[in-house]
Amino acid sequence: MAITDWPADERPREKLLALGAQVLTDAELLAIFLRVGIKGQSAVDLARTLLGHFGTLNHLCNACADEFASIPGMGLAKYAQLQAVMELARRALAERLTEGALFDSPTEVRDWLQLRMAHLPHETFCILLLDACHRLIEAVDLFRGTLNQTSVYPREVVKLALRYNAAAVVLAHNHPSGVREPSHSDELITRDLRDALALIDVKVLDHFVVPAHGKPLSFAERGLL
Repeated sequence: MAITDWPADERPREKLLALGAQVLTDAELLAIFLRVGIKGQSAVDLARTLLGHFGTLNHLCNACADEFASIPGMGLAKYAQLQAVMELARRALAERLTEGALFDSPTEVRDWLQLRMAHLPHETFCILLLDACHRLIEAVDLFRGTLNQTSVYPREVVKLALRYNAAAVVLAHNHPSGVREPSHSDELITRDLRDALALIDVKVLDHFVVPAHGKPLSFAERGLL
C-alpha cells in the first residue's frame, strides 16, 4: 500500500508537521528523506530495508558511496543528498557552539565531535580553540595517523593556541577501530599538551576519544586531566 493511501495521521510527513520530527521513528524520518519508494515497497518499507542492511542509522549515514548505491532504489545522487544533509548538520552544530559557551552544552559538543570524526576511516587529532568565554573560535585537524607521542608536537599546539589567541582548548581524536577506552599513549599526550599549554596560560578543558560507534569518552569525566 502506498503511503498516500495511509490514514493522514500515520503518514510520516503529516506526523512531522503535526507533532514534530522528534516523534518519528528512524524509518519514518528516512522515508521523508527518500520521498518515494520502489516497486513493491513504500518509502517507509525501503527505509526499513536500508536500516536492516546497515544495522544502524549511524552505519547507514556513514556508508561508502559504492555500498549505499548498491541497494535497489538508491544511487549516487541519493548518496550525495545524504552526505549534504550530514554536512549541514555538522555545520549547524558548529554554529551553535560558536554562539555560546562550549560546556554550557556538553551533549552538543559530543554530538558535533561524533558527526565530525566518528565516520573517518583514519585516526585524526583535532584541537578546539576557545575564547575566554569558552566559545568556539576554530577547530583544527592537526594530523592524520596513529596517535603517539612522536606524532603530536606540543610546540605546534602552543603556536596554534597563540595564533588564535585561545584561552582554553579541547582536544579530540577518533578511534576508527571502535575502541572507546583511551590508550596509555593518549594519556601521555594529554599530559604533555596540558603542561606545555599551561606555560602560556591556556587550559586544557577536556580530551575526547571518539569511537567509530557509541558515545565519545571524556577524559575530564574520567578524572584523567
